[in-house]
Amino acid sequence: MSRKDTDNKLELVADETQNAAKKTRKARRPRRAQPPLLKRGGWLQVLAALIWIPQAAMLAYAVGLIANAQFDSRIYGLAGGILLLGVLRSLLDAAGGRMAYRAARQALTQMRAKALQALSSRSPLDISRPSSGETASILAEQAEMMVPYLSRFVPIRQKVMTVPFVILAFVLWYSWTSALILLIAAPLIPLFMALIGMRAQKASEEQLVEMGSMNGFLLDRLRGLATIRSFGAVDQTALRLRENAETLRKKTMVVLRIAFLSSAVLELFSALGVAMVAVYIGFHLLGPLNFGAWGDKLVLSEALFVLLLAPAFFEPLRELSNAWHDRASGEAAIDALENLHIHQAPIVGAGLKADLQFKPQSQSQSITLNAIDYSYQAERKVLQDFHLAVQQGEKVAILAPSGMGKSTILALIAGLIKPQSGTVEIGGQVLTDENAGQLRGKMVWVGQKPHIFAGSVRSNISLQREHVDQSHMDAALQVMALSDVSNVMDNHMLGEGGIGLSGGEAVRLALARAAVDPDATIILADEPTAHLDRETADQITKSLLALAKGKTMLVATHDETLARHMDYVIRLDSERQNYADVRGAAE
Repeated sequence: MSRKDTDNKLELVADETQNAAKKTRKARRPRRAQPPLLKRGGWLQVLAALIWIPQAAMLAYAVGLIANAQFDSRIYGLAGGILLLGVLRSLLDAAGGRMAYRAARQALTQMRAKALQALSSRSPLDISRPSSGETASILAEQAEMMVPYLSRFVPIRQKVMTVPFVILAFVLWYSWTSALILLIAAPLIPLFMALIGMRAQKASEEQLVEMGSMNGFLLDRLRGLATIRSFGAVDQTALRLRENAETLRKKTMVVLRIAFLSSAVLELFSALGVAMVAVYIGFHLLGPLNFGAWGDKLVLSEALFVLLLAPAFFEPLRELSNAWHDRASGEAAIDALENLHIHQAPIVGAGLKADLQFKPQSQSQSITLNAIDYSYQAERKVLQDFHLAVQQGEKVAILAPSGMGKSTILALIAGLIKPQSGTVEIGGQVLTDENAGQLRGKMVWVGQKPHIFAGSVRSNISLQREHVDQSHMDAALQVMALSDVSNVMDNHMLGEGGIGLSGGEAVRLALARAAVDPDATIILADEPTAHLDRETADQITKSLLALAKGKTMLVATHDETLARHMDYVIRLDSERQNYADVRGAAE
């Protein structure tokens, strides 16, 4: 793939991700259901905030006593009460914060698991899959933004919906003028926050999309680093990466500017509200303003109580301003996670319930393709009216140059892609959504570049499958001629991607994985000898034949030597695309 094509693809993925996020926002429910633990944590923090009301009352009463020269034992009792309430308030706030954090982590884990399950149900051949870099960015980096949103913003939202109204009721009990000032100042803050919030949400989504696009671009270039160096495109790649980084920096700065703006707006209106209450209280106590209280003028302790409650009235709103950026980033991250499974169509038979209820009707290993049509692009059909029949126990090679549909045939049989027309039958049963999982359980797939996980040789063979014991692995290692490799590697760990193994050893390790699967009766091998020297390819051929004893095997290859060892050879070319179960005997 050329640099231009790759760049265009990345830009297209970024645009599609952004459009999907917009569609999700339009179709979003008015408010997502919150975990019960998160609600309980939020209510504990609400209760902690309300404890300030009795604390303020005690403090105001104590100051009133001192002002009247009544310094007696009551002062010590009030001081002790203020201290105890302060300790209780701290404990409740800490407990609520811990509960909210645990609930946020649990919600994040569940959403990640749901997204991973959706991604794992997608066919690796689906061109609409998001890029690996973008997916990794969403799951590992962007998803973490959910935690401050759920653990901070959601409990603060509960406080905003409760605490100011309770405080307003106490203020109104003593002074309707002070309550009116608070009531006029308070709505201006959410109004401006909402206006800023719409821009903040858009800016956060643009930042996340750019971050995913940049990660996808970087991963793609790292994979093709050798090709880039071979064509002398290092400087061009570095320049493009610098441009992406600059774009991401600008979008990040936009988000930060909006966050600072929202804080400044709230601080301005909250400061004005508290100042107006303080001015009224001062002039009311001094005498010029005799109105505003219910009846007589407020005494010092009552006026001080009202004045102490005024900042607490705005405190939840100030906290909301500080967490407003968490809301924008958190909801954008949730939308990105939901897009991974809401807008992704599964492969054939992704549903597990139907698979668990399915009972196989036949143990036959035959494979039949009836009148299959398939195309990746509308203007070019890879397979047209294609027929194929492979009987139980047969070993068939599908021989053709690259791009003629060899791998597509194997993918159709495995249910990784759906035919546009025609049917696929495994053991006489048509491959459908209901039985695909069970039928796919009979198959093993061996590719030319199997993934090797970091760990030992034996752990890469067992893959934590419960039925695989030591004897099974020893037998598989012996059949695949990997005993020496296993002995050498017993005290050493393989690196991610098979570091420490040759290409041929990696393929034989994949064959050993298949050999320990007792349910595998159909083997699908895609170019198992590609890019290997002749000696190594011959070893892989012997291992394949040993694995295929008593089983049905289809091998997609352009290796004539490998094809000669099969029972039949099917040749695909442009002149015989409408192949109809014609088998050419192997030479």
